[in-house]
Amino acid sequence: LVPVGSVLERVHELDAPLFGIIPRHATLMDPQQRLLLEGAWELMERAGHDPTRFDGAVGVYLSTVDSHYPQGPLRGAVEALVATAGREKDYAPARVAWALDLRGPTVAVQSASSSSLVAVHLACEALLHGECELAIAGGACIRFPQAGYVYDPGAMLSRDGQCRAFDAQASGTV
Repeated sequence: LVPVGSVLERVHELDAPLFGIIPRHATLMDPQQRLLLEGAWELMERAGHDPTRFDGAVGVYLSTVDSHYPQGPLRGAVEALVATAGREKDYAPARVAWALDLRGPTVAVQSASSSSLVAVHLACEALLHGECELAIAGGACIRFPQAGYVYDPGAMLSRDGQCRAFDAQASGTV
């Protein structure tokens, strides 16, 4: 195991009532969606816009990864549906738009390691073309377990957790 990566504390916490989410359903959500919800709320707050009172269009351009978040046992068909929406990466922007009652383009961006940058680009284009008045753009990447990765000599990840671009010692990316 190559012990590389950030460990995010309290990834299982969310102020579920703030977002109109049943606490049990919040436990089924991928922590990336929780992080994006909290980040979007804070972004709107710092920008001086109450999402519940802003009448204009707010575009949401977000990316997540397949985190392999362990959801645990599900209690019936409704929870299975809630769990699917809570873990699938393409649901993240829709979750944020729904929870904050935002109106505007809602786009899941997936372009591997450039996803957050592409999300920002798409948001800028939407603003320039009048598709929205405000935009939330970015991404989250939390993989489970949060302990690092297993090195595979045939894969693209570095053998020692170091990224050495244009170096003879380079053995992959992180």
